[in-house]
Amino acid sequence: MNSLRESLGVMPDPDFDMKLPPGWSRREVDDQTFDTMVSGLKRRLMQEHRPELYAETRRMLKRSFDDMRQNGAFAFFVATDQDPSTLWMPASMVASIRRPEPGSSLDDLARNLIVNYGATPLMGDVRTLRYEQEKHIKLGADSIVSRTVTYLIPVPGTKRRRALQIVAGLSTPLEMSGEDPYVVSTKFLFDSCVSTVTWQPPVQ
Repeated sequence: MNSLRESLGVMPDPDFDMKLPPGWSRREVDDQTFDTMVSGLKRRLMQEHRPELYAETRRMLKRSFDDMRQNGAFAFFVATDQDPSTLWMPASMVASIRRPEPGSSLDDLARNLIVNYGATPLMGDVRTLRYEQEKHIKLGADSIVSRTVTYLIPVPGTKRRRALQIVAGLSTPLEMSGEDPYVVSTKFLFDSCVSTVTWQPPVQ
């Protein structure tokens, strides 16, 4: 069935490509992907002799999928390849389309993010805004810090009415400082990936 945009003769938004860390791939936000990830999660936790973490981690993964669907995510990027070169880490990147509030523009949204969230151009490129957030999350008897870096890139051909939003997330122990070399290098990895975003021609 054709979408409303297709029925009105409106060109669909272009898709995008992005260079990823070794062993990472793009995945869809669907039930099949969830089931595959749960199976892999269970296998890894059993290999690490941490079966007590499975139920809670599965709930967190389910909550993550529910949140992605609720927020309109259409793709995410994680480590998937069972290969020695794969960069395994508690991190992911999630892609969605962000729109400004009714009656406002992406420029209004950008100004708000700059003033209230400290958003800055990514690596000096004013076409991409970047800002960071963090919060504490309970994981069983422990707590972790969820650190996110959000990027906004205007979608070509939309006259600055829609932006590609990529949210890169990293989980760390409470005692790990935001200045820890691991945190700093991971954020730099995210920045490097998003800086490679290129657009594909829209599908006719």
